[in-house]
Amino acid sequence: MGAAAAAGGTARLLALAEAAGRPYRAVLSAGIGGGFPGQVPVGGTVLAARSIAADLGADSPDGFIPLDELGFGSAIAAVDESLLAALRAALPYAVVGDVLTVNTVTGTAEGAKALAARYPAAVAEAMEGYGVACAATAAGLPFAELRTISNPVGPRDRAAWRLADAFASLAKAAATLPRALP
Repeated sequence: MGAAAAAGGTARLLALAEAAGRPYRAVLSAGIGGGFPGQVPVGGTVLAARSIAADLGADSPDGFIPLDELGFGSAIAAVDESLLAALRAALPYAVVGDVLTVNTVTGTAEGAKALAARYPAAVAEAMEGYGVACAATAAGLPFAELRTISNPVGPRDRAAWRLADAFASLAKAAATLPRALP
């Protein structure tokens, strides 16, 4: 779990495949995550329009400063438009919006409200997408992100998590992809 582990693992797999003469043509980060209330229900499916490292930046007396404003690069990874179009065609029921990559899962109503205010197009949060996107970009490969929702973003309530529903939705979505992707 986590963006750094996801980036390192993805880069390793991409390098091994290339060294074996079987390079990948694209990278899809797929998994489960939390959904922002009112955007996507538990069990729902999300496609990222952008993968954003939501907590990569600096704290300040005036609030959070995103990496982009600090001048040290970008915390926003755009997904490949043609790959997203193919995924949308295969998964027409999916909600499309920003997926936030966080290092600490949101566990309070205040935290969820702050993220939603900072990133109004956010529909979900997870812990790996931005890291996978960085590895794909470094390898010159198209990237996309698919998430299914196990819980609402907000107060930490393990009793409300629906992991089985999220994994069932992920399996359903994954089953359609081999026929749909170019």
